[in-house]
Amino acid sequence: MVVDDEPANLKLLEEMLGKRGYQVRSFPRGRLALAAAAHQTPDLILLDINMPELSGYEVCRRLKLDAGLCEIPVIFLSALHAADDKVKGFGAGGVDYIPKPFEFEEMYARVETHIQLNDLRRTLRRANEHLEETVAARTRELAAAYARLTKLDQAKDDFLTIISHELRTPLQGLFGMGEIALDALPRSEQNSNIRGVFERSRRRILSLVDDALLLARIDIEWEKFRSTPVSLSAALKRAMGRANDFAESRRVTVQLPEVDAGLVLGEENLLASALHTLLETAVKFSKEGGTVRVGHAVVADSFSVEPLRAGEVSSAPPAELASSPSCAHKIVIESQGRAIPSSALARFFDVFSIGEAITPGGDLGLGPPVAARILSLFGSTVTVANRDLPGIRLTVSFPKSFDEVAMARSS
Repeated sequence: MVVDDEPANLKLLEEMLGKRGYQVRSFPRGRLALAAAAHQTPDLILLDINMPELSGYEVCRRLKLDAGLCEIPVIFLSALHAADDKVKGFGAGGVDYIPKPFEFEEMYARVETHIQLNDLRRTLRRANEHLEETVAARTRELAAAYARLTKLDQAKDDFLTIISHELRTPLQGLFGMGEIALDALPRSEQNSNIRGVFERSRRRILSLVDDALLLARIDIEWEKFRSTPVSLSAALKRAMGRANDFAESRRVTVQLPEVDAGLVLGEENLLASALHTLLETAVKFSKEGGTVRVGHAVVADSFSVEPLRAGEVSSAPPAELASSPSCAHKIVIESQGRAIPSSALARFFDVFSIGEAITPGGDLGLGPPVAARILSLFGSTVTVANRDLPGIRLTVSFPKSFDEVAMARSS
């Protein structure tokens, strides 16, 4: 659109711009131009300043006050060359200023530049609008997914809580009746074996209930668990006390280190539970009459977590293991007797991934995954590997400081 009260200027600009392929509409008055622009929005306006009725400045100001027209680029045309006139034009909302008489190549360059800039602005605005719509839609989807996950987590937590509390009552009734029935049987080797099967089954069911509930708590309420300095020796002794009966039933001896293992970060009861589970796991891979040896090492401050050795599997994913904090203490639990089948080694710490019994000492259940999750709460890791004897080696690495526990938990 060209707006100028001089017919000669209008004709000249129509011819100049028409030769370059532009469609040009010409108007001798500002009011006519404003009405035409509202009806059919132009890509650019060339606007004379000195006109009767409305000056170019006033026409431009009115354009900028109209939400539908305010983004049209306006280039002022004028024989006024004073700096104040140019400043006034830019202040009214103009994007450029072309002095009269016109230099044709300069005219073409400025018109082309501002039309391209306006096209880019419109493209960018449409892209931003599309992006905002996409982000809003994605946000709604994520909010809905989060709400569903929250409900599912709550349902899982409620379900496992019901299992833990409500299932115990009928189970205790069944167990009680089973014990009464077994007590009524005459003493014999066969009946003694039956009682052994009953006791193992009872213990496994209760252990699964406890482990499932603990896994749910760790997954849902992990931030509620707090780390404090804990005596590693005390946690090991508690773990030993819990594992003794099981080890004796398998005729396996567990040897603990006699030295003071110092302090680690965690919660004593939970650490004892994790170590107890790992001790029982080692017992299951021991031969009758064998020994499970527990060793302790203090690691120098400069020590960082070592890369996995061939055949060793960590409870932490490779990416997390690479960024694990350095450790101050290591507990190594070694058994002698049986190895982990190669098909099961990589899945050793996965929940319910090993459905088959891989040791004569009983299936692993949720034991290794629960122990690994407990240790991860306090920034610790556990690895497992087969020994050459054969046997297995479980290595627990404890972090050095509160900061490193926080770092490991946040990652």
